[in-house]
Amino acid sequence: MTDTELLQARAQKWRLDGHPVRTLDDARTFLESVGFCLMYPMRPPVVVPTFIGAWVGSDDNLPTRQHAYNDPRAKEGTELMVRALRDRAAYEAPLIDEDNAFLLAASVFPYFYSLVGERNPKLAPASGPRSPYSPLACDAFEIIRRRGPISKSKLGEMLGGSVSTAGLDRGLSELWAKLRITRVDYTVEEGSVWDELSRWAPDVVREGVGISVPEALSALVSKYLDCVIAVDEGDVEKFLTQFVPRTRIKEAIHALLSARELSFVHVGSKSLLQVTPPKQEYVPKPRPTRVS
Repeated sequence: MTDTELLQARAQKWRLDGHPVRTLDDARTFLESVGFCLMYPMRPPVVVPTFIGAWVGSDDNLPTRQHAYNDPRAKEGTELMVRALRDRAAYEAPLIDEDNAFLLAASVFPYFYSLVGERNPKLAPASGPRSPYSPLACDAFEIIRRRGPISKSKLGEMLGGSVSTAGLDRGLSELWAKLRITRVDYTVEEGSVWDELSRWAPDVVREGVGISVPEALSALVSKYLDCVIAVDEGDVEKFLTQFVPRTRIKEAIHALLSARELSFVHVGSKSLLQVTPPKQEYVPKPRPTRVS
């Protein structure tokens, strides 16, 4: 494989080849194919597709999150992304930048939940010296559990006028980081709408709780490599280390290599990781019929 062939294969899979995502079915198909994507490209770049790129059908002059506010393509792409969230064709999670949506396909999200989410989602979060949750986050969760889905503005009103926007954002981030809540909608008038994840998607959460950490990590490593076609091992670690320790990623890669589920492919002068292609069965040619 050459460098050009690798880029062409990614462009086709990431819908950057002039075949943009336009409908909800398109979005669902795209997400299931790639597994996960960012909403906007990052600077410095991360080797992962973007939803805005798939919407545009190209990676030429794509808006970043900071410049999306005045780009009509970003508005239209966001509308389709929100429709995918409402339809549960996609799930959103915090990763590199909470303001740059990290979207996961419905089939992939349980593996992500296994690594990041609470193992006992029925137990309400409690604050304390060793707890990742502040008292404000716990209060917000109780309101979301009782009244959700609920907009951020309405939640702020119910928590009391003394709660600052920055404080509320921190509390929501604490809950979202452990996937206790999820964004399920967005309106211009009220902003983000939040719900308890285990109520919004109980089957997905139940499946994620039942998946072991090694199984989940192996699945995400394999899906990432399937998504990017082939990549340096360091790029796999760079992407997944956002939510998993680097030592565990190395262990998963080496285990998959030992099981021959991953292999190396030469791309130009580099040796990159890939999902091992399926073996092609040998079909013998028919023997010529002897004419008597």
